Amino acid sequence: MINKEVSSPAEAVADISDGASIAVGGFGLSGNPIALIEALLAQGTTDLSIVSNNCGVDDWGLGVLLGAKRIRKMTSSYVGENKEFERQFLSGELELELTPQGTLAEKLRAGGSGVAAFFTQTGVGTQVAEGGLPRKYAADGTIAVASPQKEVRTFDVAGKTGEYVLEDAITTDYALVHAAVGDRHGNLIFNKAARNFNPLAAMAGRVCIAQVERLVEPGELDPDSIHLPGVYVHRVVEVGTDIEKRIERRTVSEEA
Repeated sequence: MINKEVSSPAEAVADISDGASIAVGGFGLSGNPIALIEALLAQGTTDLSIVSNNCGVDDWGLGVLLGAKRIRKMTSSYVGENKEFERQFLSGELELELTPQGTLAEKLRAGGSGVAAFFTQTGVGTQVAEGGLPRKYAADGTIAVASPQKEVRTFDVAGKTGEYVLEDAITTDYALVHAAVGDRHGNLIFNKAARNFNPLAAMAGRVCIAQVERLVEPGELDPDSIHLPGVYVHRVVEVGTDIEKRIERRTVSEEA
């Protein structure tokens, strides 16, 4: 087996060039591969097409790349708390392919599994299927790029007939993910909510780069505990257990 460890986040992302497409793990701010994102920011890579559930917040996660005008297009399900994301999209500076969350997850999983496309009921009867959703605005506020119409077919599933829309799978040049534990062969374990999109993003990238909080030797991980096998992972970099983790919106209750 190949030792996939690299010495630093900078080394891990060094070959990601301008114009690359990247699937990035994380859900809200949970499981963001922040060390890899900051290394990408530092090396100046630009004109990126990013696939991720959301785009961090204004000063953290993918938001740091967005704020530096390094992202050309986002494929996401949630604009969320990032005001700069909203501003760039509405001003025509950023292209956005808004995708239902479950559909986005399945598009990534399908791409990583070698499935070219799939049919789903999500979006039937809406602009998701019929087309016309704004993807990019012109400077004057008109729609410069709109989503295309998609194929809709009727299927009988479990005795129930209904319409389904065809969705293409997603594959990207690279994937950036965060895991709690990994070994030098690339086998990964994710912690709680960080498991939502990180494994799917990892599968979709032709080259997957994983930052891990703790790196162990091959054989130390219980095979039944591994969430993503190393066959999907090409580089692993240890970032330490004290890496900063943020909460998108902290909610606390008053003491009685």
